Amino acid sequence: MTTSKRLLLFDIDGTLLTSGGAGEHALKDSMQSQFNVKEDLQDICIAGSTDSAIARALLLKNHIPVTSENIALFLDGYLNHLPKRIPDHPGYLLPGILKLLNHLHTRQDCVLALLTGNLTCGAEIKLSHYGVWHFFEFGAFGDDHHNRNELGKFARIRAKEAHGIEFPPELIYVIGDTPKDVDCGKAIGARTVAIATGNYSMEELSQHQPDFLFKNLLDTEEVTRALFAE
Repeated sequence: MTTSKRLLLFDIDGTLLTSGGAGEHALKDSMQSQFNVKEDLQDICIAGSTDSAIARALLLKNHIPVTSENIALFLDGYLNHLPKRIPDHPGYLLPGILKLLNHLHTRQDCVLALLTGNLTCGAEIKLSHYGVWHFFEFGAFGDDHHNRNELGKFARIRAKEAHGIEFPPELIYVIGDTPKDVDCGKAIGARTVAIATGNYSMEELSQHQPDFLFKNLLDTEEVTRALFAE
C-alpha cells in the first residue's frame, strides 16, 4: 500500500540550526579525553559527513587503529562532551525554521522526520536544546551507517514501520545544506531540496542539480508552495 503523503526528511546542522561550534569542539574534546590527542580538525570534512565517518577519519589521521572499539570510544566521548558544550556556544535555529516546522506539523499530508549524519543521541541533544526535537517522528542517523548515502534506506523502512504504508521516492523530500544531502537523496530516488544556509553557496549547490534550491527557509509560504505544488 502506498500513500499520497509526503515524507520530509530534514538534515540538522546548517539546515535546521547552527550549534555555534559546539559540535566541532565536542569532537576535539573527545580526541583529547579518549586518546590524549590535541586535534584541530584540519583536513577533516565535517559538513555533510556522518559522525561515524568523522570518527573514522580522525582515527586514521592520528594513526589510531580504526576498530569498532575505538570508534565507539570516540563517539561515547563526543556524546559526553556535546551537552556540556552546547550551552556555552552561540548557536540558534536558522531563519524561518520554527515557523516552518509549526506549519508543517499541522498538515495532514506530510510526515516530518530526520535524515542526518548526527548520532541519534547527538541529534536529540541538539534539537532538544533548541526546542524542536518533538516535531520529528523518527529518523535515519549516523549510527545507522557511516556512509550517508545508505541512510535513506533506513528512513524509508522506519517510515513504513511507523505508518504501515510505503512512501514512493517521488513523495520523499531530502532537505539539507550540503552536496552530500543532495547525493543521499538521489541515492534513493527522492526529491532533493538544497538550502544555502550552511557552508555552501547557492551557486555551489546548484552545480549538484537539486530539485529545489532555496537561499533559506525564511518564507514559509514560498517553501510550502514549492514542495506541495503537485
